[in-house]
Parts: sequence; structure tokens; C-alpha cells
Amino acid sequence: MTFERACALADVPKDEALAVTLGEYDLAVARAGDEFFALQNQCSHAAVALSEGEVADGTVECWLHGSCFELRTGKPTHFPATEPVATFPVEVRGDELFVDTTTTLNGVTPA
Repeated sequence: MTFERACALADVPKDEALAVTLGEYDLAVARAGDEFFALQNQCSHAAVALSEGEVADGTVECWLHGSCFELRTGKPTHFPATEPVATFPVEVRGDELFVDTTTTLNGVTPA
């Protein structure tokens, strides 16, 4: 695995995601409690940045149409989205977050 520094842990808000670009991928980095997650930063229903939505109850909401995606699996929990978004491996090292964009956790190819 090839992990790259994404951000400082302190940069990730508690109730919204942080937009981060690593290489060719735009990511939405979010937290749920003490856990951190990295997802493709684009709703699978429409080209809308998930980092602009709210994070709550282990999901991130697409602000435009209301679809929600599980932070852990990328699976949609609300319509109109029916396809998952890519999720990426993360590592916490001290007070920084690292993400591996060479693979996905859920087998979804990033758009």
C-alpha cells in the first residue's frame, strides 16, 4: 500500500467533510467519532461534491438531492443515488491522516 499525507486530523470537522486532492483523485475526508474515512468526493447520482454535505450517524449527505453514503462502505442509504462511491484505506499517524489511493476498500472504481 502507498499512503500519502492527506491532512492534519485537526483539519477534519466533526459534522462535515474536508475536500482533499491526492494525485488524480478528489476525496472527501470525514470523521465519525474517533474514526476517519476517505471517500470519492463525488456523489454517484450527480457530479456534486460530497465534501459540501453534512456528516452525521456514520454517513455523508449530498447536499443537492439528499442522497446519503455510508462512510465505511460508500453504499448509498437514501435515494436518488443507487450506486456506491469508492472508499479508500486510511491510516492515522500521530496527528496526521494518510490515504492510499492505489486501491479501494469496496472495489468501486473511482470516477
